[in-house]
Amino acid sequence: QVQLVESGGGSVQAGGSLRLSCAASGFTDTSKRMGWFRQAPGKEREGVAVIYTRGGSTFYAASVKGRFTISQDNAKNTVYLQMNSLKPEDTAVYYCAADLDLFSGGLWYNPRSYNYWGQGTQVTVSS
Repeated sequence: QVQLVESGGGSVQAGGSLRLSCAASGFTDTSKRMGWFRQAPGKEREGVAVIYTRGGSTFYAASVKGRFTISQDNAKNTVYLQMNSLKPEDTAVYYCAADLDLFSGGLWYNPRSYNYWGQGTQVTVSS
């Protein structure tokens, strides 16, 4: 049974930092990619960052590039999202997602490209 469990969310003032963690279990094979998404009230879920598990390539949304960093610890089956210089517009529920289909061609920032999702963790940034 695949499980993704996020942690690390919270409330912080603008300019502050948070690190989100996503602990993955139940995979028998390495996932193709792991992504972080976020969804603010009244908005669609958007891709924030992705890491391709085998090669380590990373991609970011333009709105977070230079401020957020995605990384992985394969020994712990955990993916991280380090968020620096946080802004009020970063306020959202953040979700971890896994794409286990090695042959899928979906765009990394499209939620439909991912098979499994965590429950989400709230990030609130105050001005």
